[in-house]
Amino acid sequence: MKAMVMGGLGLSNLALRDVPDPKPGPGQVLVRMRAASLNFRDLLTLDGKYGGMQKREDLILLSDGAGEIAEVGAGVREWKVGDRVVGCFFPFWQDGEPQDFLLRDAPGGLADGVASQYRVFNADAVLAIPQNLSFVEAATLPCAAITAWSAVRVAHKTGPEHVVLTQGTGGVSLFALQFAKAAGATVIATSSSEAKLQRLKSLGADHVINYRDDAEWGKTARKLTNGRGVDLVVEVGGAGTIKQSIRASKLGGTVAVIGVVAGPSLDFPLPLITMNMLKVVGVALGNRRQFADMLRAIGQHGIKPVVDRTYPLEQLPDALTWLQGGNHVGKVCIEIN
Repeated sequence: MKAMVMGGLGLSNLALRDVPDPKPGPGQVLVRMRAASLNFRDLLTLDGKYGGMQKREDLILLSDGAGEIAEVGAGVREWKVGDRVVGCFFPFWQDGEPQDFLLRDAPGGLADGVASQYRVFNADAVLAIPQNLSFVEAATLPCAAITAWSAVRVAHKTGPEHVVLTQGTGGVSLFALQFAKAAGATVIATSSSEAKLQRLKSLGADHVINYRDDAEWGKTARKLTNGRGVDLVVEVGGAGTIKQSIRASKLGGTVAVIGVVAGPSLDFPLPLITMNMLKVVGVALGNRRQFADMLRAIGQHGIKPVVDRTYPLEQLPDALTWLQGGNHVGKVCIEIN
């Protein structure tokens, strides 16, 4: 089969190779991969910035993929050939709280990823794709969508009475906007250009703020709530945004910290957190049961993931370059033939 393999660190060491066809063992399924999507994690992996959580050579890249079952291993009863499925990011985290031994073998890290024509999964590490989604759309879900779901519906039980603030137009932020609106919440969204702000409005954002024009956007967000503050901030920026996120939050509000795209080093404003009695919660993905809950909600509400652009597998280096440039709105995806 064809696979996009990282022979060593750096984009120049990523190449399409012929590798042996995998075969499913007992309790496993062979999936004919049809699509994959990119995450910021993939750029870190290429640079070797995942440390002991990644291989540094001979690694098939990407964690998020969808396809159809091509073969079932011995003992598998819940799946049949032709079923459309999406893979779980953590194949062993089925339910409950995270534990170290459950968070191993994530695709595209220590285990080979999904940038290939076929991949073997444990039978309980895949889920059925909602009927309203294509393979490409389903491939956007395993990392960004479940992380947004965990922020909006697990770390904070968002409902119609709440105000949620999202940041930017990356995959997690757009899913958070969509899940919050599906829950009936009011959404304030920030971005850096008029075109992106209009896109956010088209997805349902009730209020938008250009953070490049408004350095005190946290105060502006608070004003939009008549001074009360927002209930939940989906914080993806890091050092560049955390202070404004805290200023936007209500007394006793929740800041779900997900990413560090605006800088990894935090000058953490502890006095503001303490005085405002904020709940600062680290959010990273979710378990298989939560993934299944999210998939049901996507089907029930007809939610469609936002796909920025799609590349063929052989152009994965170009897709990664586009992602790195930061001009995308939604998910950058790969089609696999």
